[in-house]
Amino acid sequence: MKRVLVIDDDPAILDNVLDLFEAEGFDVVGASDPKIGLAEALARPPDLIICDIGMPVMDGYQILEAVRDYPATAGVPFIFLTARAERSAMRRGMNLGADDYLTKPFSLEELLKAARTRLDRHQHILSASAPPEESRAETDSEAVVVSSALRAIYDEALQMARSDLAFLLLGETGVGKDVLAHAIHKASLRTAAPFIPLNCAALSDSLLESELFGHEKGSFTGATSGRAGLFESADGGTVFLDEVGDLPLTTQVKLLRVLQDRRVMRVGGRSYQEVDVRFISATNRDLEAEIAEGHFRSDLFYRLGVVVLLVPPLRERRADVAPLARRFAKGMSQRMGWREPSRLSEPFIRALEAWRWPGNVRELRNVVERCVAMSGGGLITLKHLPSQLQNPAGETLTDEVKAQQRALERQRIIEALEASGGNQTRAAKVLGISRRTLINRLDDFNLPRPRK
Repeated sequence: MKRVLVIDDDPAILDNVLDLFEAEGFDVVGASDPKIGLAEALARPPDLIICDIGMPVMDGYQILEAVRDYPATAGVPFIFLTARAERSAMRRGMNLGADDYLTKPFSLEELLKAARTRLDRHQHILSASAPPEESRAETDSEAVVVSSALRAIYDEALQMARSDLAFLLLGETGVGKDVLAHAIHKASLRTAAPFIPLNCAALSDSLLESELFGHEKGSFTGATSGRAGLFESADGGTVFLDEVGDLPLTTQVKLLRVLQDRRVMRVGGRSYQEVDVRFISATNRDLEAEIAEGHFRSDLFYRLGVVVLLVPPLRERRADVAPLARRFAKGMSQRMGWREPSRLSEPFIRALEAWRWPGNVRELRNVVERCVAMSGGGLITLKHLPSQLQNPAGETLTDEVKAQQRALERQRIIEALEASGGNQTRAAKVLGISRRTLINRLDDFNLPRPRK
């Protein structure tokens, strides 16, 4: 489904355009605040941007310049809307990289035609240059960022992604540290170069050193030929060291040298080779405690952790549960070969949101994929959940539990509106309900409508 971002400070135009594209089957996102619109474009690059020129605080030209300077959005089709018909304004927009230009008042049919033309042309360009198949790993590396807790982390990360600063990502197992690492790489100036991950806990000490630094022929039993290591292979790109807290001390010393000197020597080698890599590391360990116990070097910690980010667990970002669950259900349905993706019932979603998810996103994925496989397609309900996640059959919910569920639903709506910049259409998409249902629930929960 193509994703369209509309930025316009006129509520009537914004709503009409959003309704148009939503009715045509597009995934729509709207923003009346240009700063929020730009943040949305950079955090989750859309397939098409439609933007007004004359807006306060930040005009459309500034948004276009920022979009074109950002690697992930540099080629995204961009259509200007404006009440100004001067040739100078049109020329300036085209010189900055706009793809089309519509003068107000315009017909919605005209806008839809222009949008489809630009999307088709962009898809043709992508198809000509893309590899034959998109790997599942690339699809899974795309972030779902809805909750305010996670959005704050991504905003900070993407703001510094274009630098070469080393990132250290902390958080429980399964929270999505690898997904954040991918997002940092994609938003960096190294996005066209390799992103190479390594799980430091998955290899023995001897194999780990060979993987990192490479080896020469005959350097150990089984080394029948020379082989480049991780740092050489990632030259110009990003190295992601997952579970870096599990590195043995001997390897920590050698990694510190690479960080300091930016050169490596293969196992069994006699000369150094310079490398240009950006380091992103991740761990679920308390490295400060590991340092105190002598298991991790403090100098390596400060080298790896120039920027330290703590990824919150899934239980602290409930608004991410529903969109993640729908993504996993869609992916599993495709792998099962079903024509239509499985749908998740609202009671099923509420049960997912009520669970604490000790295994975080990884556990959520496993549960949803199991339910999809069990369902055989169609609607997924509470009966497909593991017993610990559902109410026993026939159990009557207490008033206390009902109040907790109601409070959770209210908070979910607030977070969805927050993440959507107050746009009701986008918030309804996040929640998996219609806009009219969302409006009814706003009234039910005595929540003010962001835009009448």
